[in-house]
Amino acid sequence: VQLQASGGGVVQAGGSLRLSCAASGRTFSGLAMGWFRQAPGKEREFVAAISRSSGKTYYADSVKGRFTASRDNAKNTVYLQMNSLKPEDTAVYHCAADHIAQLVDAGTDRYDYWGQGTLVTVSS
Repeated sequence: VQLQASGGGVVQAGGSLRLSCAASGRTFSGLAMGWFRQAPGKEREFVAAISRSSGKTYYADSVKGRFTASRDNAKNTVYLQMNSLKPEDTAVYHCAADHIAQLVDAGTDRYDYWGQGTLVTVSS
């Protein structure tokens, strides 16, 4: 599975961005998807997870109410809508895919495939 994340950029605090992650190489509807981020000098952290059918999502407490994960199985793409962005959201955002689970448990990084990441910078 190949994952290509895009949509990152520079935005002022309070602004919004939508990240996309296009998948190829496997039936997309058979993949549970996740979003993670890694800020400079910090460990990678969980952001969101979405089930194969979009029926269930998990979010990190730090983004709950501000970020929304969604997917379009017809377009083989998962999205992360990020609103009310804060400087502490600055990081490289990665998408990940798992071909076994319906939905990967919140917080775990047990995914089979990882994308290269897209940089989000939130200025104060």
